[in-house]
Amino acid sequence: MLSEEEIIAGCKQGKASSQEKLYQLYSRRMMAVCMRYTSSRFEAEDIFHEAFVKVFKHMDSYSGGSFEGWVRRIFVNTAINHYHKNRKYLEQLDYSSIEESTPSSEDIISQISGQELLALINQLPEGYRLVFNLHVIEGFNHLEIAEALNIAEGTSKSQLAKAKSSLKKILLKQKISEAC
Repeated sequence: MLSEEEIIAGCKQGKASSQEKLYQLYSRRMMAVCMRYTSSRFEAEDIFHEAFVKVFKHMDSYSGGSFEGWVRRIFVNTAINHYHKNRKYLEQLDYSSIEESTPSSEDIISQISGQELLALINQLPEGYRLVFNLHVIEGFNHLEIAEALNIAEGTSKSQLAKAKSSLKKILLKQKISEAC
């Protein structure tokens, strides 16, 4: 069994066996990243393959630190680039005057699985889902999100607030329908 460092070294040398091992090591986690940023498995697979090509192509630029973090950043950036290429005619409004509000409710989230949560997040409109994933899951701040998506910082805050509110409504609706 090769260590991560040995696999990376083999990839830098262009060894197909090391590339395959790297793919096997990270494919499930990175596909999950791609699924968070798309509305279909087909789109996620496009981003997934494009991002892995970038990982192998730019392997020489990895110079240490968290390798998984480096790989994840490539996947997230590829998903953001995909969003930019495919958002024709999507109008972004500046909601900077709207306050961010966090819905208060009982902790329904702890009662559902990660797979169910992903399905709920995927029900959000594209803009809400993108900002929610970048902020809540990836840990970007609103300024970073605004720069990455070419939107106003206030729009990022508004989109996050609306995403949380929409998720709360979806969860409450689900809870009510399960009770019936």
